[in-house]
Amino acid sequence: MSKSAGLLLACLLSVPALAADLEIKDPWVRGTVPAQKATGAFMQLSSKGGVTLVGVASPAASVVELHEMVMENTVMKMRPVPRLDVKPGQTVELKPGSYHVMLIDLKKPLAKGDVVPITLKVEGKDKKVETVDVKAEVRDLTAAAPAMEHKHQH
Repeated sequence: MSKSAGLLLACLLSVPALAADLEIKDPWVRGTVPAQKATGAFMQLSSKGGVTLVGVASPAASVVELHEMVMENTVMKMRPVPRLDVKPGQTVELKPGSYHVMLIDLKKPLAKGDVVPITLKVEGKDKKVETVDVKAEVRDLTAAAPAMEHKHQH
C-alpha cells in the first residue's frame, strides 16, 4: 500500500461515523492466524439522545453476534446479548474482556491492515431501526484495547 493510500485509509477510519444518533469511534478487529475461525471487533459507541444496538452483521463471517464477557463465580464466560443500550451522553466501549462484536466462522483469515465492513442495527427512541455501516481496521493478533489516558497528581 502506498503512503498516501495508507494515510487516506487512516483518516477515513478515524472519522467518527454519525447516523441514527450514534457516534462510532476507533473501530478495529483483532487479526487472526490461518486456521482461526473467530475473532472480535471493538469500538466506542456514544449517543446524544440514547439508542439501543439490536443487531450486527458482516460479510466477513457467517455468524456475527454481540457478546459480553462476565465473571460467574471464578470463571470468565462469554455469552451473546440480544441488545445493548447506549445511554444519552455516555460512551459504551466494546473492548476485549467486555462487550464486543463476535465474528464467527470467518470466511478468510484477517491480516493486519485489512478492513472489515460491519453493519450495526440501531433502534432509536422512536423504535425505528436503522443501519450504520462501519469500516473496522484489522490490527495485529496481539492487539489490546487502545491505552486510555491516565492522569493523576502526585
